[in-house]
Amino acid sequence: MLFDVLEELKRRGHSVRIQQGSAMTHSADIAILHVDATVTPADYLDYARGFPFCLNLATADISKRRVSGALLTHDDAWQGPVIVKTNLNNQGIPETFLNRRSRRAGKQPPFPDVQGLQPYEVYESLGDVPDGVFGDDDLVVEKFIAEREPDGFAMRFWVFCGESERCTRYVSPNGLVKASETIRRELVAVPDEIRERRRELGFDYGKFDFVMHEGRAILLDANKTPGRPKNLVKMFAAGAAHLADGFEGLMHRVR
Repeated sequence: MLFDVLEELKRRGHSVRIQQGSAMTHSADIAILHVDATVTPADYLDYARGFPFCLNLATADISKRRVSGALLTHDDAWQGPVIVKTNLNNQGIPETFLNRRSRRAGKQPPFPDVQGLQPYEVYESLGDVPDGVFGDDDLVVEKFIAEREPDGFAMRFWVFCGESERCTRYVSPNGLVKASETIRRELVAVPDEIRERRRELGFDYGKFDFVMHEGRAILLDANKTPGRPKNLVKMFAAGAAHLADGFEGLMHRVR
């Protein structure tokens, strides 16, 4: 999603450079830390601190244990269905990809401790969760609280940059709601408690996935490098100008 925003900023006359790695030194008025990994390596954080202002510098850790508001322990009294996920964002797919690419280049993998991918699994109750899950640091157990609809399930996705934002409620026939598999969508408001979580987690730019459960907003996922589903590319690209307004607002704030 960021690349659409960068193209819009170029059209507005801004100079944009994409820097891969932290070996080279460049000067810039503003930077954005955009590492597609659950935990940003320390050398990237050190590099980012060298700029006068860097967006998302506080988002170094977006693991489920840090961001999720639906976590469960073995002894909780939750009676509803549960879902088992990887603690890593997006099932650890980004880390697995980066490890594979490094090995092909004859380099040490940057995330050597990442295990094989495990699909998310939904269980009817805590008692149905397999033995060993709660003792596995790579996994977390959450309440399964997708908003139920007569024809499926709903999730809310809040995309933002600075003061610019859009929040959309997507309905999908699948319990694991993804924007790419939805049957309808509508714009909705952002609850105050979700805005507060954004402040606590230090996000300047990104996407939050949340649900309304028993009158409360529950954050499930925070993404600092949001993508765009292939079947919704035009819709996401159309919103790039609005997010670019948010970037420019942040630029003006630090000048």
